[in-house]
Amino acid sequence: MQESFSRYELESTLLQIAGNYSWTWDLKARELFARIPSVNGDSALHPAERIRLLSDQDWSLLTDDREFAALARQARTRIPAALPVNGADTVAYFSPEFGVSEMLPQYSGGLGVLAGDHLKAASDLRLPMVAVGLFYRDGFFLQALEDGEQRERYVTNNPRFLALEATPARVELQLADRTVTARVWRADVGSTQLYLLDTDLEINDEMGRRVSDRLYAGDREHRIRQELLMGVGGIRALRQLGFEPSKFHLNEGHAGFLALELIADEMAEGLRLEEAVNAVRSRIVFTTHTPVPAGIDKFAPDLMRKYLAVWADRYGVDMDELLRLGILPGSDDHFNMAAFCVRVAGRCNGVSRLHGEVSRVMFRDVPGGTDITSVTNGVHARTWVHPDLQETFENAIGSDWHKADADAWAAVDGIGDDEIRGQFRTGKLEMIEMASRQIGEPTGLQPDVLTVGFARRFATYKRADLLLTEINRLLELLRDSDRPIQFVFAGKAHPADEPGKELMRHVIAFASDPASQGRFVFVPGYNMAVARAMYAGCDVWLNNPIRPREACGTSGEKAALNGGLNFSILDGWWDECFDGENGWAIPSSASDDPATRDRDEAGYLYDILSNEIAPLFYGNAGIAPSPEWLAKVRHNWRTLGPFVTAARMVAEYGERIYQVAPSP
Repeated sequence: MQESFSRYELESTLLQIAGNYSWTWDLKARELFARIPSVNGDSALHPAERIRLLSDQDWSLLTDDREFAALARQARTRIPAALPVNGADTVAYFSPEFGVSEMLPQYSGGLGVLAGDHLKAASDLRLPMVAVGLFYRDGFFLQALEDGEQRERYVTNNPRFLALEATPARVELQLADRTVTARVWRADVGSTQLYLLDTDLEINDEMGRRVSDRLYAGDREHRIRQELLMGVGGIRALRQLGFEPSKFHLNEGHAGFLALELIADEMAEGLRLEEAVNAVRSRIVFTTHTPVPAGIDKFAPDLMRKYLAVWADRYGVDMDELLRLGILPGSDDHFNMAAFCVRVAGRCNGVSRLHGEVSRVMFRDVPGGTDITSVTNGVHARTWVHPDLQETFENAIGSDWHKADADAWAAVDGIGDDEIRGQFRTGKLEMIEMASRQIGEPTGLQPDVLTVGFARRFATYKRADLLLTEINRLLELLRDSDRPIQFVFAGKAHPADEPGKELMRHVIAFASDPASQGRFVFVPGYNMAVARAMYAGCDVWLNNPIRPREACGTSGEKAALNGGLNFSILDGWWDECFDGENGWAIPSSASDDPATRDRDEAGYLYDILSNEIAPLFYGNAGIAPSPEWLAKVRHNWRTLGPFVTAARMVAEYGERIYQVAPSP
């Protein structure tokens, strides 16, 4: 029998495990941290902070626990080894947000969660990657409800409480009439290193300190400062740290100004602007996530002149010539970050097959725009699949189920009905418990009732209130005692998005109405933990955006891996993955009138829900979900499991887009 640790040894081991965010997808490491006593009842603290706050009595109990010590030893050996990332195949991945964990609140929604999954999958596949973003002291807001309204609350983050390590790098950047200095923090995400720039330093004036204060907050001038820091400052930080990546991947256009730093290198060698742009193209990859022009960052010419004049003067570039690189033909005279990125990137892609088509039309008048391809997004399976189901997949498919191919996924046919039902019930009970905790009181949700989930950003095109356009039909479903249906909704609206907030008010008002029978619930405090519980607890995942405005929509992919059946408009990833049997498609209306379109599509939604989904779930055998439903779940896993993972996505980027090979 192994001996227990001394306190020093155990504390050092636990901090080492907590210091690499691979613990967020290592089930045994999560089990280990779940056994650490919470501090003042707050189990939501980062494990590294909980470890530092343990009492002498806590340490005495832990050091005497031989099983705990064994778990700690094993978890330490599973921390992914660092990769040599200074070679010719290194990819630098730039994103304004990274959703690595709810305990590292540097994300707002889908773009950031995708970025976090990208880094995790790169680690799993041993693909040499380093990542760059900003450290937002106030992060993105925490959501609370007050009188049926979203209220935003900001909490100042201390990097040392989030397992971030200070680096020696200090970056200076000229922002108009002042120089701003940023320090750089490092977060380890498996074998992938994430570097975050932070301007909250005493050497900076008040404006300078606030450059990295909040994610997606402030006016256009605040945004251009952040994007210059991320792009130009990000490259300078990597160089100070000894990195010379072969590829720079822009996750959306927010870091596009990094091209200026690369172009400057070429102009210093005597090239003119156009020649320098051509010289750097082969090193830049641009992924666009926006299928509508209104969603792209744009900056007025006067603002661009204010912040880029110093750059243009230094390299003898005519300012008008520089600004033309960011003009989207047929649009206004604002500098369009996506159009700029398409011009300077050698490879551009959308995030689903349909989105690639939309992007080629959207940027058809920009040089390179008609060459935009697509890599459909995927999700990091070990982050999002319920632990019990992960164990089932390991038994059926193998330990590498999260990156297995279609032949391996065919083994799900051997998973029995009772096992699936038991896991679904566990997931649903945990979701109900989570919802009650978030709301602050018990809900009317039941574990044996068909449950439809909807969780995402409350943007108007996602139409969170489409169900409410046919209120009488909704009430009929909620009152049905033979085939009951319950709905669980969650999500946030951007603080400045009043139409999105109005959508939320509409949904919350109905959830609070006694007419909802307690079967229509809105869960506040939306974050990654709430989302995980919902993916594991919902039988059906609803997605009803206005087609084709959903670039991808990865929430449905996470639900599919957990056994939830997608019920969606044929938009984003579902447009290419629906095969007629692995879920349901909501037909799109032929009408161009928004009110008629919404009415038509709500009608289609209710017809399918009432006439196909509910009857199949309850079946005729008196047990739910029915054997026929579970057969459909297995078909969902067989057809979608190999495709919707981030392992497939990152492997595709490596082969087709980066053209680099994984490390041995």
